[in-house]
Amino acid sequence: MNRRQAIKTLSATGALAMFARLSPVTRAQENRPEASGQPAGQSFRHSVSGGYGGMKPGKLAAEAKKLGVEGVDLLHPKDWKAVSQQGLVCSLAWGPSSIAKGFNRIEYHAKMVPAYIERINECAKAGVPNVICFSGERRGLSDEQGLENCVQGLKQIAAAAEKAGVNVVMELLNSKVNHKDYQCDHTKWGVEVIKRVASERIKLLYDIYHMQIMEGDIIRTIRENHKYIAHYHTAGNPGRNEFEPDVDIQELNYPAIMKAIHDTGFRGFVGQEFSPKRAPLASLAKAIKLCTVP
Repeated sequence: MNRRQAIKTLSATGALAMFARLSPVTRAQENRPEASGQPAGQSFRHSVSGGYGGMKPGKLAAEAKKLGVEGVDLLHPKDWKAVSQQGLVCSLAWGPSSIAKGFNRIEYHAKMVPAYIERINECAKAGVPNVICFSGERRGLSDEQGLENCVQGLKQIAAAAEKAGVNVVMELLNSKVNHKDYQCDHTKWGVEVIKRVASERIKLLYDIYHMQIMEGDIIRTIRENHKYIAHYHTAGNPGRNEFEPDVDIQELNYPAIMKAIHDTGFRGFVGQEFSPKRAPLASLAKAIKLCTVP
């Protein structure tokens, strides 16, 4: 069947009309262009980190929605309802691990694995697409051993994540300024974890601010590794504050970075995680504008 015949068949069955009635967000979710790596008309979605500007989840969701934000990151289950009542989704849930104590320690797996499976199922029930996890600190552990331990632990939750349709994302953090001794502090190391786990639902959270500190070369890194990334975070560097060109001295070109992300076909969430130095909502509005691809 050629393309023209296929379209005629879809029209006859009404499937094409049904697809046209779906919202842009629903079409993006159904097509999953982030899996194919092909650009689509619908851009990625905007989110903001919970607690931004000191606002409670419900208030933050209500105000952020006016700016085109669709999700709130880093919320515990008790806060999901307050966000959903405003028409937004928790775009990234907290998991039962911590930055210091993550999957790189075998002794944590016995409690962490069932806790993650429970959280994954909670996310699926509530329509939360992603849950965060961490490597943990090195504390003398070699990078290879830590990597093997992370793979072992993540493989135990991969099937549950796949069944639930929820992404478990390990965050890349800098160990130079903010999180001394954190093990998943380079993209190459994180990507190797994801490759060895080999699950479509175990991915990375690529934090642009953190990886600028550790590596730089942001756009090339995203282009080469985008298929291993399911979520992004933003912030200005230096300072982790606003990132407009006219605020202090910023070394990251966010419009160019966002275009690179868009061009990979990514249609998940890009979350604003900067700490505002000025009026929070005005700064958020400017950040969303800078991160919107025309």
